[in-house]
Amino acid sequence: MRLAELSDRSGVPAATIKYYLRERLLPAGRRITATQAEYGDEHLRRLRLVRALIQVGKMPVATARQVLAAVEDESLDQNVRLGAAVWALPRGPEPAEDDPATAVARREVERLMRRLDWCWSLEAGDASPAWGTLVAAVAALARLGYPSEADDLAPYARAAAQLAVTDLDLIERFRTPLEQVEAAVALTVLYEPVLLSLRRLAQAEESNRRFGTEG
Repeated sequence: MRLAELSDRSGVPAATIKYYLRERLLPAGRRITATQAEYGDEHLRRLRLVRALIQVGKMPVATARQVLAAVEDESLDQNVRLGAAVWALPRGPEPAEDDPATAVARREVERLMRRLDWCWSLEAGDASPAWGTLVAAVAALARLGYPSEADDLAPYARAAAQLAVTDLDLIERFRTPLEQVEAAVALTVLYEPVLLSLRRLAQAEESNRRFGTEG
C-alpha cells in the first residue's frame, strides 16, 4: 500500500506518518520509485504501537524510540527481549534512599518476593524499574502508617500473578516473536488504565455489597 492508503487504514494523518518515519519510529517502506515507497501490514501494526506509546502512554518521542529499539533487538532471546522492551517503558518514582521508610520498604518487598518464590525478581532487584517503583510505593505506605508489610502485600501479588498468566496467554495469540513483543509493550500501556478502572469498579461493587442499604 502507498502512504495515502496507510494513512486511511490506520487513521493516522499522512503528515504524522512522515514525522514518525523521520524520527525512526516507523521503519522505512520498500522503495518503488525515487519519491514513493510501499508499506505493509507490519507498518500498520507498528503505527498502532507508536500511537499507544505516544497518545495513551504520553511518552516523549525519544523514549518511544528507545522502547522500539528494544522491541527490534533480535539478538536477545524472547524472554529477555520481552523484558527489555517493557523495562524501557517510562518508570515510576525512584525510592528516596535517604528516607528511613525506604529501608523498611525494601525489606518488606524482599520478604514478599521470597514468600512468593519470585527468584528472578529477587535477583534483578534494583535493576528492575518495577522493583524501584514498588519500593517507593511501599515506603510511602509505611511513612503514612498504612498497611505495608509483606502479609498485606501478598494478596495483591497473588492477584498480579494471575494477571500475568492472562497477559502472557494474550500475547501468545500473536504469531511471530516480533508481534508478541510489540503486543507486550502495547498491551502493558493500554491495559493499565483498564486494570485501574476495573479495580475501582470492583471496589464500588464490594462496598455496595458490604455497606450499601437497599434502595
